Amino acid sequence: MSIVLARIDNRLIHGQVLEAWVPFTHATCIAVANDELAASSLKRIMMEAAVPRRTKVVIGTVEEVAAGFAADKFAAEKVLLLFANSQDALRARHLGIDFGELNLGNMHESGGKIRFSCTIFLTREDVENFSRLEDEGVRIVSRCVPTERGENWKKMLQHRE
Repeated sequence: MSIVLARIDNRLIHGQVLEAWVPFTHATCIAVANDELAASSLKRIMMEAAVPRRTKVVIGTVEEVAAGFAADKFAAEKVLLLFANSQDALRARHLGIDFGELNLGNMHESGGKIRFSCTIFLTREDVENFSRLEDEGVRIVSRCVPTERGENWKKMLQHRE
């Protein structure tokens, strides 16, 4: 198993991932771990259709994707692992998906979220989840595109305080 990037981006598979992150990481597989997307056959089909055929796509619940990693189904792949939110990332980690770094790409505004950057809006639960992940050894950085320098997520919090 080779995770080349673990990223939270609530848009999941979209142009920025396909045109910037896949080439930058040389990913051969995009794995999306999200219960909501996994439950919607129409959304899943639309996202799968957007990905070039040379790139493998796996979309499943957090548990299904974790089981795939546990069964070494990704052993021969360079995996770009996508989560829609911090809850999915934390669950995946606790289910055994081992990622050393988590990239915060886009966490868009919705009810009760506070803006920390132009693309990152967080709830108190998000901050707690990131703190737990960090306590477990995961480095968390905010980085929209590969050409940006990654910034430690706690710097966003300092800018807000």
